[in-house]
Amino acid sequence: MPARHGGREHRYGGRPDRGPRREQPEIRGRRDDRRLAEELRRMDGASYGRYKSLSGEWDFGDFTLTVERVQADPFAPPSRIGVRIPADVAGLPGDAWRSPVRRRATADHLVRRAHRVLKGARLRIDAGGQEVLDRAACQIHEGEVRLRLGIELPGHGRRIDARTAERELCERLPDAVDALMWDALDTEAATAFADTVEDAVALREQLPDLGLVAFVADGSVLPRRSGVSDLPMTGAAVPFASPESLRVTVKLPHRGEVSGLGVPEGITLIVGGGFHGKSTLLHALERGVYDHVPGDGRECVVTRADAVKIRAEEGRRVERTDVGAFVRNLPTGADTGDFSTENASGSTSQAANIAEALEAGSAALLVDEDTTATNLMIRDARMQALVHGDREPLTPFVDLVRPLHREHAVSTVLVMGGSGDYFDVADHVIMLDGYRPYDVTERARALAADRIDADFGVPAQRVVDPRSVDATARGRARIKRRDMDVLTFGESDIDVRNLAQLVDPSQVIGVGLALRTLAEEGLLDGRRTLAESLDELDARLGSAGVTALGRGYAGDYALPRRYEIAASLNRLRTLRVRELRRSQCAESLFR
Repeated sequence: MPARHGGREHRYGGRPDRGPRREQPEIRGRRDDRRLAEELRRMDGASYGRYKSLSGEWDFGDFTLTVERVQADPFAPPSRIGVRIPADVAGLPGDAWRSPVRRRATADHLVRRAHRVLKGARLRIDAGGQEVLDRAACQIHEGEVRLRLGIELPGHGRRIDARTAERELCERLPDAVDALMWDALDTEAATAFADTVEDAVALREQLPDLGLVAFVADGSVLPRRSGVSDLPMTGAAVPFASPESLRVTVKLPHRGEVSGLGVPEGITLIVGGGFHGKSTLLHALERGVYDHVPGDGRECVVTRADAVKIRAEEGRRVERTDVGAFVRNLPTGADTGDFSTENASGSTSQAANIAEALEAGSAALLVDEDTTATNLMIRDARMQALVHGDREPLTPFVDLVRPLHREHAVSTVLVMGGSGDYFDVADHVIMLDGYRPYDVTERARALAADRIDADFGVPAQRVVDPRSVDATARGRARIKRRDMDVLTFGESDIDVRNLAQLVDPSQVIGVGLALRTLAEEGLLDGRRTLAESLDELDARLGSAGVTALGRGYAGDYALPRRYEIAASLNRLRTLRVRELRRSQCAESLFR
């Protein structure tokens, strides 16, 4: 069937006309789809470097192709191209893009559609996983659709394979563009996709007024298919059913009334036997800061946007962080209100992670005892009797979690399976039994004992030395990733594998671009605190979206949260802090 581009059919066949093999740095004159096919035919068998002459814009009639970067050889990272589809051609109705939420959702739907259409092609588009993120791969501006793709330009050794290149650029790419036109989509599915995302955002925005940290809708499917798959479990999965005492009903723009578990503000304990679903529930809550695609099972599992997963992280670097609420009177005499180390212990790393999350603005902490430092979590009566308080520099989290909420409005959700000490401080206790939640708060209170809380002062705010945050290596910016484990930033490798709420490889690059933006555009200026710098970055991203990060970067990237940006900065081993600023209400803690 003929394609719709200018009313033409795909007509590029036959034996290519092999032109001269000399390099042509630039193609002048007419630059349209027909000329692109002609030029590719001429360069068949030529030196691979001749592909560089394709750089620039090509007019395909109803869309524009831009060749942004050409790989040096067939073994280099893929070339990068952009596609711009005018609004009148794309045909997206205003309801699909006029609000930021629906614009992000529609762009995500389009990029997933393109990914399916391009299956098996050399063209690649960053479609992501189960979360609906603001990603550079597809952006919508006033109804115009802009795509960013990679392409492995084909070669026979180091010679151009023009026949395959012509098929990819002049046939498969136009077919993919055709598939993204509104009248070529399943418009009901596209609308339902945007409705699902809009419902999740509306639900998350209701949480503060409802006094909730999170919400888990009845019928949600929380278990995942496997440890390496984020797809929902099928068959054996137990649908979520909230206990009546904690059931909340909310009204959403499209789904209408939805009931489920409301996780209240304060201290909520999740308990139960091993393999009964405690960590599965917490994992769903940590991912609930993002919106999910229809069919994920967690479409109406949402957590307040400032929730941060906390864990111990032995060996990480800590730079001038105020951990004085947790650690005092070290035998070395070190000032724990201004604490630095190149190799943190489990307890000091967890203390630093909490202080840094609060500094970045988090008001909800998610904690699983399996990934914590035991000596920072609890200290039972027998240990206290043997090791007196004046000999123990650590103040356990169990003594701080109530004042953290009472005095600073920071809620905590904890998974605990091995210690009942937290019964003494919990506002609510949820027990998982066979993946079914039960409210056992009253039973837990009957087992609780009185406990004296410690003080929790406001951690000091830090002012970063901007010279210590440098994305350049050998005179040029270098931002790369190694899977989801390492972000290469300039000359440094940042270990990000323990940042549980980085959920997409493109977010890792987004973090690197955000750090570059903070440093190179004056947001880290040696005067603002880190929190103030993050506020300014949020303001820019709120108005311009993820592409505000991508100056000069042709690869794939997606929007990270401020908390993972800050956490990555804190793990940068070149980081230097110029100044600590303490608020008056923190002064009593450090006298």
